[in-house]
Amino acid sequence: MPIDKINRDRIKNLKKEKFFMRLGGGEARLKAQNIKGKMTVWQRIEYLLDPGTFVEVGGFIELRNENFGLEKSKTAGDGVVTGFGQVNGRLMYLAAQDFTVLGGSLGEMHGKKIAAIMDLAIQNGAPMIMLNDSVGARIQEGIGALAGYGEIFFRNTKASGVIPQISVIMGPCAGGAVYSPGITDFIVMVKDTSNMFITGPDVIKSVTGEVVSKDELGGPDVHMERSGVVTYIGEDDESTLDWVKKLLSYLPSNNLATPPVTDQGFVENDTEIPWENLVPSNTTKPYDVFQVVDAIVDPQSYIELQSGFAKNILIGFARVFGKSVGIVANNPKELAGCLDVNASDKAARFVRFCDAFNIPLITLVDVPGFLPGTDQEYAGIIRHGSKLLYAYSEATVPKMTVILRKAYGGAYICMCSKHLGADMVVAWPGSEIAVMGPKGAVNIVFKKEIGEAKDPEAKTEECEAIYMLTITDPKVAASQGYIDDVIEPRETRNIIGRYLLSLNGKTIDVPKRKHGNIPL
Repeated sequence: MPIDKINRDRIKNLKKEKFFMRLGGGEARLKAQNIKGKMTVWQRIEYLLDPGTFVEVGGFIELRNENFGLEKSKTAGDGVVTGFGQVNGRLMYLAAQDFTVLGGSLGEMHGKKIAAIMDLAIQNGAPMIMLNDSVGARIQEGIGALAGYGEIFFRNTKASGVIPQISVIMGPCAGGAVYSPGITDFIVMVKDTSNMFITGPDVIKSVTGEVVSKDELGGPDVHMERSGVVTYIGEDDESTLDWVKKLLSYLPSNNLATPPVTDQGFVENDTEIPWENLVPSNTTKPYDVFQVVDAIVDPQSYIELQSGFAKNILIGFARVFGKSVGIVANNPKELAGCLDVNASDKAARFVRFCDAFNIPLITLVDVPGFLPGTDQEYAGIIRHGSKLLYAYSEATVPKMTVILRKAYGGAYICMCSKHLGADMVVAWPGSEIAVMGPKGAVNIVFKKEIGEAKDPEAKTEECEAIYMLTITDPKVAASQGYIDDVIEPRETRNIIGRYLLSLNGKTIDVPKRKHGNIPL
């Protein structure tokens, strides 16, 4: 059969055109990205997704606003690559901004492309990943740019609790652009090359006179340690995308699916773990609760989120006998493990994510109470602490709680007690459960006896022993049905695993409502 020369030439021209489309803003700008220590948009896509699985959608779309000479910068794709592919064999949808095209700025068609791929992600029940690298709104497009952002924010909200949403900040993310990541479930930043802020240094200087650098204003460390905006910071583009792939391995594709399960059955507890020494018997002695987490979960399976923010509480994902779980744990190493404004917010949002995506919750409790002080009261600890109460109460996923050492007052209730619907509450021997600790309580309960005693110090010790035996001992709570068992520490892992199996089919009918009103 003779070759159709016209069709052959058409295909040849198409290949040539698509080759140049992938050059974005040109070879010089692409090289500049690499010189800055950043991958180009296509390098990022090819690194993140399984080889050969990416399908681009909307590659020929161009800007249509020609104000202020924009037509001279018209480029196929309009500064963002959208499409779908696979990560470890699972479907993912993706939008990746190209900084080499108008600084990755968002205009009308740029925004429409992202909104369209988000619609596909929602409709097909697959995670949405956004690789942000943009100077912000394209000022020349006016309301068209604002409309683009609005369409994205709307879809971020509609997708919330339906599909996992991950924002990866791989360069600048300024102005209105920050609100899309702000709505998503996880925000990942890259050390040295990424920043986020609503109002830039120049505007701040002109309005307030304050001089601040981009890193001081919205660098990764600021958002990890002070604002609590970021989930994780990678050393470079590659390690950041590696972490995103690892995170996805714990998450289901959507709210109707179950998380991935690895092939690991029940195994005997590691006899080399010094269970008796993991938690000091002295209730005021600090320790790192990570060691307890590491002993309970599958080896090397724990990944911590927001590790630099509100360190008095720890959150993260892990596996127990191959099943994905969410971990919330007080950390006595920081602020004695007290709950405060930031810890409450951090834990509450994580609990709500796990509940939305069918990830069972394990809560490890060692909490003396809420952090006292005028700063906390003025900052609204009542409102923020209520968020954690609300989140646990609302959650219908399997909820398992282990009281490691102490659980006092409202904080005991707040940390997923039976009263908030926990399916399993067990305590380690020597743990204390009460309105307050012995030292504070005896001065109230036994005030008269101590005051009349010949030896107040000896009487105080006697009263503390009585109080601990009759009030704080976990067997007292167990006798009243408020905890299910008092267990040896080395039994913890297997008991949690057994409960996970037994709760696999858990269903709860909740009252019909549009939505609750969480105390934001």
